[in-house]
Amino acid sequence: MSKLRIGWASRDVSTEKPVSIPGQFHVRISQGVFDPVTVNVLVIDNDMDLVIFVSADIVVIRNHLLDEIRARVAERNPAIPVDKILMNATHTHTGPSVYGDQKSAKGTGSVTSGFNELPLDGFAVASNDEYREFFCRQTVDAIEEAYNHRAGGGIAYGYGFAVVGHSRRTVYFDDVSKRPGAVVDSTHGVNGHARMYGNTNDPQFSHYEAGTDHFINLLYTFDASGNLTGAVINVPCPSQNSEGEWMLSSSFWNEVRETIRAEYGDIHILAQCAAGGDLAPRILHYKNAQARRFQLKYGSEQEPITERNARRDIAERIAAAFTEVFSWAKQDIQTELPITHWVDTVHLSKRLITPEEADAERVQLDGLMKQDFKQDGTPRERLMHDSILLAGRKRCRRILERFDTQDREPKLPMELHVARIGDIAFASNRFELYMDFMHRIQARSPFTQTFIVQLAGVPGADGGTYLATERGACGKGYSASRYCNLVSPKGGQELVDETVHRLQALHAGTSPAPQEGVDALS
Repeated sequence: MSKLRIGWASRDVSTEKPVSIPGQFHVRISQGVFDPVTVNVLVIDNDMDLVIFVSADIVVIRNHLLDEIRARVAERNPAIPVDKILMNATHTHTGPSVYGDQKSAKGTGSVTSGFNELPLDGFAVASNDEYREFFCRQTVDAIEEAYNHRAGGGIAYGYGFAVVGHSRRTVYFDDVSKRPGAVVDSTHGVNGHARMYGNTNDPQFSHYEAGTDHFINLLYTFDASGNLTGAVINVPCPSQNSEGEWMLSSSFWNEVRETIRAEYGDIHILAQCAAGGDLAPRILHYKNAQARRFQLKYGSEQEPITERNARRDIAERIAAAFTEVFSWAKQDIQTELPITHWVDTVHLSKRLITPEEADAERVQLDGLMKQDFKQDGTPRERLMHDSILLAGRKRCRRILERFDTQDREPKLPMELHVARIGDIAFASNRFELYMDFMHRIQARSPFTQTFIVQLAGVPGADGGTYLATERGACGKGYSASRYCNLVSPKGGQELVDETVHRLQALHAGTSPAPQEGVDALS
């Protein structure tokens, strides 16, 4: 073991220029900044190994964004081991697009990958390439600053309780796709007995598919004098309270930062989203009680204030857990710890497309190709209609591309990070991962605490996508349909097993034995 060195840096990556906002089936153009979107960087090393954590208030990392950032960092400072950059998105649905204009991957299904195909009458829009350049430059500056300003310090850690996410998949006694008037297409997904954000005031409503996870994992950092300098806050929930807004926002993480800093000063806060593919920061069956709660607590119950009050409510719970854990975790500040960070590639079994599904996509795509762009209505109405149409076409094409290549490429490669810092560990994945997979990893992990980091950036064009469990795939619905799942539940269990295999080797201080379909450790 060697003494820990810790470096922090943050950047505000908001822009008043109008840029596209991904996260919905329709394109949105930002109309200002509601609250800051940020990039936050933490470097922890001990001269033997290191971890470079990067968290960004964006919806997803794709279109070679991680490749570009790593290349720029290597050019700036070749001494920085860029493969050790573990970058995650907080999954705010009101973050700016970082896809770029021409860098979009063919067939990703992203509405903004067809952004330059849209007629944008009535909108003055900045170039996506221009914003991407700004974002990359700010992120690289922050990584270099954090690395260069490493100094002696220590860490403390613990877990607390703060309910943030709730199951967003409702299950019914009947198959909702067979109800009169049910719509089954690439936009709505393929529902079965389950539905995303389904109506709970329904005689056929049975239960929520998943529960929730009350835990939040916390890692605090201190300078050489024992002063608190920042924290990693790992919450099993995406930050998408204000997901339909047309202004830039980091969602509830803005209120979390404000609430914690009001008590602890201007410390750094690095947000990580743990497994939350089937969770959301929103309740579905207690809305009247919530409205009364907010009216009495905050003085208003009207939209869009309800979502803003929900963000305040979440922030207060996280801040309370932060303080409770800090009160006892700070008794065990450690300044010398072993660090080991492995980065390699695992290959996960894909969710295969059947011939019948491919035939259905051809029929659906043919119908969508016959539809025209909207000629009437307001500029916003035209933009929403046309971008939804383009998104539908791209989702159909994506299915057909997968069908054509799956026999040659039955496995999906994914960069996997596992990092040990003393008695705690971090494990990454690129997905909106269903909660059960996280619990399977944490239950078998030999470490005292295991931080799961979902929506981590990976090399290449693709990124994100849901990874549903067996029961999710059985229930169907958005997030568990062929449009949403590149990897099968079997591949999800492969991810669990490969992650646990590495965690066990990390804890034992040995190199893991070679596994089938796994590239060498770096």
